[in-house]
Order: sequence, then structure tokens, then C-alpha cells
Amino acid sequence: MKTLLVLAPHPELAEALRAGVNPERYRVIHRVNVEEAEPLLAHGLASACIVDVETTGVQEVWILEKLRRRATKCPVIIYTGAKQWEWEEEAYLQGATYVLTKPLRMRMFTALLDRLWTSPGPAEFSPAPVSIPTREAPAPAAMSLSPSSLQANYQSLGALRGFSAILTYSLDANAMLKQFLLLLRELIGINRAAIFVRQPGHWLGERLSLEESRRLRAACAIGLSPTLLEHFELSFESGIGGQVTRLGRILRRSSEESRQDPETQREFELLGAQVAVPVLDRETVIGVAVFDGHITGEPLANPELELIFHLLEHLGLAVKNIWLHDQLAGNNDIMAEILRELSSACVVVSRDLAILHANKTARRFFPISNRNTGELEFSDLPQLLGTKVYQVLKTGTAFPTFRFEPETSPGTVYSVTIIPFRRGNSSEPASALLMVEDLTQSEQLRRLEIEAANLRLVRTMADRLAHEVGNAMVPLSTHQQLLADKYKDPEFRASLDAALADGVKRVTRLINQMRFLARDTLVSQEAFPLSPLIKEAYEEARKHQPAKAAQLKCEEEQPITMTGDRAALKHALTEVILNALQANPGDPRIGVRLHADSKGNGAPGLQIEVQDNGSGFTPESAQKASSPFYTTRNVGLGLGLTVSRKIIETHHGKLEILPPKSGQSGIVRISLPVDFSASNS
Repeated sequence: MKTLLVLAPHPELAEALRAGVNPERYRVIHRVNVEEAEPLLAHGLASACIVDVETTGVQEVWILEKLRRRATKCPVIIYTGAKQWEWEEEAYLQGATYVLTKPLRMRMFTALLDRLWTSPGPAEFSPAPVSIPTREAPAPAAMSLSPSSLQANYQSLGALRGFSAILTYSLDANAMLKQFLLLLRELIGINRAAIFVRQPGHWLGERLSLEESRRLRAACAIGLSPTLLEHFELSFESGIGGQVTRLGRILRRSSEESRQDPETQREFELLGAQVAVPVLDRETVIGVAVFDGHITGEPLANPELELIFHLLEHLGLAVKNIWLHDQLAGNNDIMAEILRELSSACVVVSRDLAILHANKTARRFFPISNRNTGELEFSDLPQLLGTKVYQVLKTGTAFPTFRFEPETSPGTVYSVTIIPFRRGNSSEPASALLMVEDLTQSEQLRRLEIEAANLRLVRTMADRLAHEVGNAMVPLSTHQQLLADKYKDPEFRASLDAALADGVKRVTRLINQMRFLARDTLVSQEAFPLSPLIKEAYEEARKHQPAKAAQLKCEEEQPITMTGDRAALKHALTEVILNALQANPGDPRIGVRLHADSKGNGAPGLQIEVQDNGSGFTPESAQKASSPFYTTRNVGLGLGLTVSRKIIETHHGKLEILPPKSGQSGIVRISLPVDFSASNS
């Protein structure tokens, strides 16, 4: 049987040929391009190649060049819509056997095929005795063979040539086994035979039931009714299959094991067979071959059965390899389907900038210029993406994920990743994977969410500010209503003065919090000693939380001079110390410890730890204390530690609330960069 390889972007030509040629003589295989047909061409499995050419241009000539490099002796028949004499001449120069115009005319095509196979070729070896001509000069030692030896060699080579025809079915297990039986009939004249094999799900990972995995179904047969084989199966559990599996050797119908098993005798009788040979893959039994005898009626001799046993062992390995190939092909199909249905665009580009794969999303993202083939080409990619893919193929270094906004589609945002693929230990990538994800909708949703979060923040801030300013205005409003009647009362004037001072103090603190929250940079840079600043911050905090018994203890290893925004740092320390005073309002004790501590990068740093004598932070308050508007008190905005953290981070520092420990008070740690050499100078 001849194999006709059809290279065409569409399957119509292959289907027409498959319907028109004799299926007993020709097998038609369709592939889209030369790359997909590489395994068939490399192993010489194609008897002839039919190429469907859409246009007659330079690219089609390149296809012929690639084809000729992979299969130098394979006949090539070209079908084109309209041919020009210049292109036809170039096609013949590139090795084309025939150049034909569409439509397909089967009578002429069949005649051309017959001419190909009947054309004069190399003379075949004849099994007849060969007479060696005499020469005056002595013949070389290698040629001094008797006619009988030469005849035996020629017969062996002829058998080898016949057996090698099985290799053309190396991708179809049933067809290969069928060809093997036909070859056995031709060589030794077997009368009736059948080969039963197990289901390939054992290797392909399919979930077969235990009963199905133990069944053996007919893969091929000669001399047996197809109706019988359609409804007949062997099993590894009993009968011929069970006996062969347990024995692991050839089983004859007349053997003691067979005569004692009625099931085995029944199966031998139904199949009209006399002997069963196991089909091994050198590890397990994957099938059973049954034979009757010679077409002359004589039984198969032991040497013949031994040879068949070893041949079937090699065929068993080949069948297992075919199943593994089918598994790989199935996995490849699954991966191709997954890539095809992904919402992200996936494009695989080879080293010669050919598109090996492009899923549906990629075709939607990038407009296709060649409408004749409907295939995405490298030139269809945006210039920026094409340049980066080319760079990855040349350098072998992947591009990290980056944003891409095409000029032709304003407002569209893509996330792009480019990854190189290598084969084996090769240092150069064989291809590159371009993955493109559309972030347009997610970006719009993110902006809407940010706007909604900002509106919620503004609403919360307005509500808290209105409440806090209202609390500050209540005493002032009350005194304003009584001012005309009680202005001359000294006690009223003293109360008015205290209310004004408290209101101004509370409103001023709110204004400072808002001002420092709005700043992202330092307003001023100045050098100042740190210890006096801490004391000023303590006194400022006491104005908002007065307590007669309050105490401050400051531990300093050495005098430290800071550089930064003095007013901002003072406000940050005031808020931290005020939080410590509020932890135990009745008898507050504040401890401040200053010590040097280098940062993670080795740069010198300073740590300020503020400790109170209250009950300590709860696990919840330790996590949320520096969050905006979080407070455990009935008054205030809950922005004190938030403002402090913002100021500290503006100075490239960090504010931490140490994890609470049972029975210990709360500690707030401030880490700041500082130059101790400047402090000591």
C-alpha cells in the first residue's frame, strides 16, 4: 500500500483524493505544512507528495525547497489554481514531478500515479541462480562465493525487503499487524490467523474498568469471518488468553494444559486455530496471536513458531510505542484545545519568525492581513511586540511582564509576557511564546473601585470632621449665647476663656493632621538635637491629655542630632506620646528609649521606642491602630497614629506597633535613618 502525503492549508483536496483513489492501494494522509509532515518525510514514509498551492509566488518555491531538503527522492505533484510559465519552470527546477492545474481530475491523476510506480527503476534481486562471469583477473575474495550462497543471500535480502514494508504502518497498530499477517502468509503460507491485543488505555492513562482492561479484542485477522471477530473476545482471566498469560510461552491446542481446560478448547474450536503465541513487550503480555497451520494442511513447525514468537515480541514493542505516540498526540491535542480556548492570546513563534500556533483570542486581538489563508503571520503582530519577540529568540532571555497600549486602539491595555522555549540542552531557543492578556476591563474596574474607595474615604472623613468640629463648637456656641447676659461675671469670662482655648486647641490639631496627611515630601530640612524635641512633643501631648501625675523617662545612649522636618517630626512624636498618655489617664508613665540600630541594607539607623504603663495593645488594635479612622475612644478622628506613620515614612523611616505580650504594656517603635558621625562631630 502506497502512502500519499497531501500538503494543503485546507482538507478539501485530501478528502477528494481519499474518495477517488483505490483504498486497497493508496492511503491518503493530510498535513497543513512541511513542518507538520516532518516525521513522515524524515523517515521516508511518504510514497508521493501532493502539494496544494494557493498562489504562484516566492513563498511556494520555498515550500518546494523545504520539501526537497527533507525528502530528496519522493515524487512531488503540484496542484495550483493558475500557473505561469516562469513559476512552472522554477517548480520543475526545484524537483517537481508534475505541475497540474485545478480542478482535480481523478482519471488523469490515477494514470500519473500508475506511471510513477511502473516507471523503470532499479532492477530487483532475482531468487533464481546467478551465474558469475569469468574474468581474466582473479576475483576479489569477497566475490568468491558459490551460486548457492549468493542465492541464499538474495533470498534473505528479499525477505528483509518485504518485512521492511511493515515500517510504513509504524503509526497505525492495526494496519501494521495486518501487514505482518499478510507477509507471514506470503513467506510461510499460513492458512488462518488472528491477533488479539488489550486496550491501550493502560498506557494512555484512560480510566478503564478492571474487566475492560483484561479483555483482548481482535486487531486483525486473515481467513476468519469479520462477524465472528466483531462479537468475540479473549480474556487474560480464562481461556487461551489466561493460559498464555500464566505460561508465558507458545500454547498448542493439543497440549495437556489446553485439553484440561474446556474454555480453551472451545475458543480454539471457534477460531479454527491450532496454536497460540503470546505478544510481549519484553515486560508483560499485551496480546495473543492464534494460527491454524500451513495452507497445505501441515502444522507449523517449532522453528517457525520460535521465529514468529520473536517477531511478535518486536511487534509488541512497536505497538506499545504506537500507543505512547497516540498518548503524546492526544496530550498535544488537549494542550492545543486548551490554548485555543484561553481568554489570553497565545502565539508561538519559531526561530525563522513563522507562526507555529495562534489561538482564537490572538486572531481577535491582532488583525490578519492575509485573508486568503486566514492564518496569523509574524508581520501581523504590532511592531513593538514583534521586536521584543525577535530579541527573545536571539538572546534566549525572557521578557518580564509589561504593559502595552496599541496605538491603533486607544484606551486598550494589554499585559504581555514573552518566554523562550529550548529543546534539550540547546543554548538557543527553538521558539518563543507570546502571551497577551487584555486588561482594559479590569483597569476600568480598578479605576472605578479606586474612585469609589476615595468617595467612601471622603465621606468618612467629612463625617468624622463634622463630628469633631461640632464637639469643639458646642462649648463656644453655649458661651456665645450667654455672652450678652453674663459678660460682667468673672467666673463666666474664665469659663469662656477655657472654652476658647480648648476649641482652638482641638481645631488646630485637626488642621495639623489634615496638613501633614496632604504632604508627600519634606517642607524643610534642618539639623536639630533629638532629645529636646522629644520633651517638647511630650509637653505638647500633655496639653491634649492633662494629667498632674504624668512622668516622662528618656534613655539616650549618646546625644543624637537629626536632619529633617522638625515641625513634622514633633507632631509625629506628639501623637505617639499622646496615645501613650491615653493608655492610663489616671497615672501615666511614659518611657522613651533611643538606641542605634542599623537598617537591613547596612545603613546606620535610629530606633525610638515609646512605652506606656497601660494594659497594652490587643491583637486586633495592634494590627489596626495605624489605620485611618480607627479609634477605641468616643472622641477624636482616629488619625493620630496614621499621621505619625505618614510623617515617619516621608522621612524614609518606619512605625511599628510591637506584637502584644501577655501582662506587658504597649510599645510603639519608630525607626529612622541617621548619620551618627554627624551627631558626634
